[in-house]
Amino acid sequence: MFRLWAKIFKGTKMLKDMVVENSDESLNRTKKIFAAIDTVCKEFDLSTPIWLENNIRDFKRYDKVRFNSDNFIDSIDFDYLELHVIEE
Repeated sequence: MFRLWAKIFKGTKMLKDMVVENSDESLNRTKKIFAAIDTVCKEFDLSTPIWLENNIRDFKRYDKVRFNSDNFIDSIDFDYLELHVIEE
């Protein structure tokens, strides 16, 4: 079971959160992550964030990543979107 926790923050306050689960064993980890991000973006009505080098490095190291306004083409009304793999 793969689970990803998505949270939207403004300052230190969490505005929204959700957990995306994927039990499809035919998908590899990368495909599960991108499928979960698509689900999160649809639910939160966001454009898909752009992965920068620091995002990739942080995600590989900590299984957690933060996307701020630099990662979105559209303007956002929050400080950052945090994604955290909580179960694999």
